[in-house]
Amino acid sequence: MRWCANAGCDHVGGTVFTVSTEELKHVRSESGEILTEPFLHVCKGLLCLLDDFGPSLAFVKTDVGGNIEKLESKYSSNPKEFGCLSCMVNLEVKSKTAKNPSSCTVALLWLTRSMDFLVQLFRNLVAHPEWSTSHVCRDSYKKTLRKWHGWVATSAFLFGIKLVPERRKVMEVVGGAGDLNDNMKTFCNSFAPVLVDIHKHLVISDVSSSTFVLLFA
Repeated sequence: MRWCANAGCDHVGGTVFTVSTEELKHVRSESGEILTEPFLHVCKGLLCLLDDFGPSLAFVKTDVGGNIEKLESKYSSNPKEFGCLSCMVNLEVKSKTAKNPSSCTVALLWLTRSMDFLVQLFRNLVAHPEWSTSHVCRDSYKKTLRKWHGWVATSAFLFGIKLVPERRKVMEVVGGAGDLNDNMKTFCNSFAPVLVDIHKHLVISDVSSSTFVLLFA
């Protein structure tokens, strides 16, 4: 099985789903806060999977990678202060910079939206074995990212998914030992609640709104 050479993609001895599911056990603090470093590490693991879809999802990969880098940079500047995601958001809300397009809060918003897309994609792969890869991607996009994209971004995405590899090839590459469908399902069931809690905090912070729409690719 092939893995990305990037940091965060060294899942030797398991698939990205089994390893990430294990990592999710450590994504919350004792008080329930979502910890920055473990969360970003899980996101980086999923970023590697986008390579298996070829250039078709380059649009999503570029966006995810950029947002991870921005959040990692902020975390690295003061790991103690920014150890949990809500700390970043709360600080920017207090300084009235959270809604700045270049803020870490907006980066977290878009990263979480992209993770919503990937979770839906994996769930579709499990629930609809008869669907082609392009159908899986198109339905996942419609249920998640589509409402946040303008027509140019949507057109670029829908054009890209026409180039996705066939389902059999994708499943073989991301597979590995064990029951792949069960591994994907378990991972999604563990990761989805984390994403829901991030969205809830962003809503409370008055950040997760329709004003943050990507108009252009």
